[in-house]
Amino acid sequence: MKEFQVYDLDSAPEGSKPLLQKSIKAFGSIPNLHGVMAESPQALAAYQDLHQHFIDSSFNAEEMTVVWQTINVEHNCHYCVPAHSAIAKAMKVDDAINEALRNKTPLPTKKLEVLRDTTLAIVRERGVVSDQVLERFYGAGYNRQNMLDIIVGVAQKVMSNYINHLADTPVDAQFVSFVR
Repeated sequence: MKEFQVYDLDSAPEGSKPLLQKSIKAFGSIPNLHGVMAESPQALAAYQDLHQHFIDSSFNAEEMTVVWQTINVEHNCHYCVPAHSAIAKAMKVDDAINEALRNKTPLPTKKLEVLRDTTLAIVRERGVVSDQVLERFYGAGYNRQNMLDIIVGVAQKVMSNYINHLADTPVDAQFVSFVR
């Protein structure tokens, strides 16, 4: 089996170099996930676009964290769970929310719990969710845009989680303290 490489600006394919520059601008360095994705400029570009679209979605920082971490934990992603723990902290999301997501314990509000349950239903049922799930979601105050924005988050996390599984992406130094 061929191991995946974590590219940097010097070793990356030409098409990925401007994308890695974009990563440096956004994050201050090249996350190892982006270094792995650089093997395919198309994969890295698609991921960066999905990430920005999700950041610009209808969700606030807590809700984005719920969607991201729900998927990361469900997919058992060794890289994204600690990475998004650090991201949640940087976004000033209450540590209790992140801990509840990581530990699969109750969230502090019913609305966030409904968001987690709906995200799990979408992931587990591959988008074929029951009317009961939808009614609960809409009854909690969410709308169709929110539903579609969950799908954007799922698409982003499927890319990162699956690539991390395939590549066994090394966890970046800044995320290591969030590994369990």
